[in-house]
Amino acid sequence: MCFVCGVENPAGLHAHFYQIDESACVARFLPADHHQGYPSRVHGGVIASIMDETMGRAVWGDAKTWGVTAELTLKYKLPVPMGEMLTVVGRLTRDTRRVFEAEGELLTADGRVAVVAHGKYIKIPLERILKETAAAGLDPDLELFIIPDPE
Repeated sequence: MCFVCGVENPAGLHAHFYQIDESACVARFLPADHHQGYPSRVHGGVIASIMDETMGRAVWGDAKTWGVTAELTLKYKLPVPMGEMLTVVGRLTRDTRRVFEAEGELLTADGRVAVVAHGKYIKIPLERILKETAAAGLDPDLELFIIPDPE
């Protein structure tokens, strides 16, 4: 039950992911009250989670490849406000046989860049992810999805 994308996780972000092209992914989500850190601001750990997940999905132009986070670096440029739809863009920047890297940015509703990030991910074959998901008793169709961007 993924914290970021798990639609059945009551504490989760319930983020929606959209593939822009073979090397970019967009996430959109509206933070709930329980995602708040300081008053009127999204908690930094919640931001790190959505940035990590979106950048990690940027490699999905190759649907057979997934990854696990090896490194994650974030720079918080502006406070991230509660109560508005937020957009995260993740872009694949490097792709090797075993590792891929991505960059991301979180945009506020008015288009300002509030957070920038860089991530490094170790590749894992989709078959292994599906096997581990099933072994954990989870429905892979609920957990593993990405759709074309409607905009």
